[in-house]
Amino acid sequence: MIEVRNLTHRYGGRVALSHVEFQVQRGEIFGLLGPNGGGKSTLFRILSTMMIPTEGHAVVAGHDVEREPAAVRRHVGVVFQTQSLDKALTVQENLRSQGHLHGLSGAVLRERMEGAMERLGLADRRKDLVETLSGGLRRRVEIAKALLHRPQVLLMDEASTGLDPAARRELSNHVQSLREQEGVTILLTTHILEEADRCDRLVLLHQGKIVAQGTPAELRARIGGDVVVLATGDTASLAGRIERQFGVRPSVMDGQVRVEIPNGHRFITEVVEAFPGAIESVGLHKPTLEDVFVRETGASIE
Repeated sequence: MIEVRNLTHRYGGRVALSHVEFQVQRGEIFGLLGPNGGGKSTLFRILSTMMIPTEGHAVVAGHDVEREPAAVRRHVGVVFQTQSLDKALTVQENLRSQGHLHGLSGAVLRERMEGAMERLGLADRRKDLVETLSGGLRRRVEIAKALLHRPQVLLMDEASTGLDPAARRELSNHVQSLREQEGVTILLTTHILEEADRCDRLVLLHQGKIVAQGTPAELRARIGGDVVVLATGDTASLAGRIERQFGVRPSVMDGQVRVEIPNGHRFITEVVEAFPGAIESVGLHKPTLEDVFVRETGASIE
């Protein structure tokens, strides 16, 4: 449904995307995960036909984004990070205005509006002014707008930004429902790990390059064991001593020493006994997507 081939984009001398390639299958929820400045927004703008790439090609719903932008727009719904709702209008007035932009009117538009509001749980809020809605409800109105012309693909750019955890989970549930009930293919950008974990597949973007891609489980499996985090007054010294003593190569980030190792609970006992007084605190957890990103880039997603 989406195919990106050798996509490169430059802003003057700065490379924002470098030879990016991936495919999104019909009906997938596909995530672009990475920190701000990693290239997600540039890629999103290209896929939504707002920007022409410097090199390479992107095809959405069978149409090239550079040569056939109008055809792409007919098959794509877009939810931008910055909200585009008119706060002085009601929910249904916002939807009606959007429908008119797509050339919809009369019974067809009323049917589309009703269907979108039902799917997004907005039917009982149709006459509410947008300015009275919570952030989560406003996001649902944005998605309802994007679905009025019945797109095959829904593009969402950091759609959960600013939402509290409960609203974020609720929004994710609605996205899952769209895929399951409507068969919509969804591509979303995010830097939120919980949101990324609910995608079918992901690419991890860093400094304009794909550093890893696969299902969340496949990505976490790159780390062969547990993650042990050690706080100490001298990270460089402790990291070197651990490497010499245990034959593993720790990483140092944010003033902590991180070690990827099987049976992390046993390692904690051994390392504390090996270096008495050198370790101020310890932490142990199973691999997360953040750990995968740190492993591949040496940087944090946040």
